[in-house]
Amino acid sequence: MGTRFFGKSIVGCRWVFAIKVGPDGTINRLKARLVAKGYTQIFGLNYGDTFSTVAKMASVRLFMAMTAFQRGPLYQLDVKNAFFNGDMQEEIYMEQPPGFVAQGESSGLVCRLRKS
Repeated sequence: MGTRFFGKSIVGCRWVFAIKVGPDGTINRLKARLVAKGYTQIFGLNYGDTFSTVAKMASVRLFMAMTAFQRGPLYQLDVKNAFFNGDMQEEIYMEQPPGFVAQGESSGLVCRLRKS
């Protein structure tokens, strides 16, 4: 993580491969995704705060009871992917994926992450 780009730290990345197997043991598909090595970031330098989108069950029960008592509508919402599609306010740069640099090109280029 010692590399810097215009005063900003550069986050590394790596490919993660998975083999999806069906119930009968046959290979259904091969999956690959590129993940940023976010664990290399330093609190206060690369990010300012952390949060978790977890609610206590007591809070959920209280909210549902208050809604039922007032005969209000209650909707269910699945937000487990909201973080992954959110826009970022910080400028975070990631090094190029392994195997992405073309021959004859500079290997010092970086990618700016726009979505988390």
